[in-house]
Amino acid sequence: MKFSPCTDNCTYDGTHCQGCGRAHTEIAETKRLVMEVVNFAQTQEYENIEEFSNAIGQSVLKKLKKSAAGK
Repeated sequence: MKFSPCTDNCTYDGTHCQGCGRAHTEIAETKRLVMEVVNFAQTQEYENIEEFSNAIGQSVLKKLKKSAAGK
């Protein structure tokens, strides 16, 4: 499945958003994950939030690539 980002054309009827095509359950879980990271960064009182966000994104990407390679 290919990820489809939000297009700011959100719909709430049915099982999928008509704007991005993602399931409402997927959208809700993604929002929950993002809020966990936000809450963590706020608890740590990071001043360099851009650097933290970039590091998290790079770490996730690295782990996904290793997983896809079977490592």
